[in-house]
Amino acid sequence: MSKALEDIGLIENPEQRCACVLLLDTSGSMSEAPIAALNEGLRVLHDTLSTDSVASRRVEVAIVTFDSAVKVVQNFTTVDQFQPPTLGASGNTSMGAGIEKALDLITERKRAYVAHGITYFRPWIFMITDGAPTDSTETARLRIKDEEARKGVAFFAVGVDSADMAKLQEISVREPKKLRGLEFKELFVWLSRSMQRASQAQPDDQIGLQATGWSTV
Repeated sequence: MSKALEDIGLIENPEQRCACVLLLDTSGSMSEAPIAALNEGLRVLHDTLSTDSVASRRVEVAIVTFDSAVKVVQNFTTVDQFQPPTLGASGNTSMGAGIEKALDLITERKRAYVAHGITYFRPWIFMITDGAPTDSTETARLRIKDEEARKGVAFFAVGVDSADMAKLQEISVREPKKLRGLEFKELFVWLSRSMQRASQAQPDDQIGLQATGWSTV
């Protein structure tokens, strides 16, 4: 989506925003069953949020994938304009670069909110990965630590299958979660409900996340 179209969207819909970057590992190890389950989870997220008229106009979703390269598959858009993509899987795991791109997108989006006088909740980055990074994550780790300390971003990490949970613990200020099997559907139902709750609160409210029934940690 071009900047002009994004600006029009903010002008036509001045509702407060709850923004979330889905930062998704699409490296080769996610091929076949994992990527199919992840794609189904994205459809569940869309369908669940679309049933809520408030959330569909307040929740904004962006999708960033990382494998051998980093790609912005979907820039920020409200759920009523969101079309779940069908992702493929190949290549390495450029996790550090992916995290930095997600942080950059959020910085840009917050500037747009301020420019248009739109209130917003602390944006979320929700990262899902099944492996270990093949690039440096040190700069990403420091940026996450700084953003969390300033309450600029809430970063969540979910490990799938053989994910390096020790590395995720090192990167994330919050305790990373381990997905039970390939329960992406349950994960995205939980995420959609969490964003629904946030979208209907006030920006300064403290939103407590519900217990996760999809994790093993």
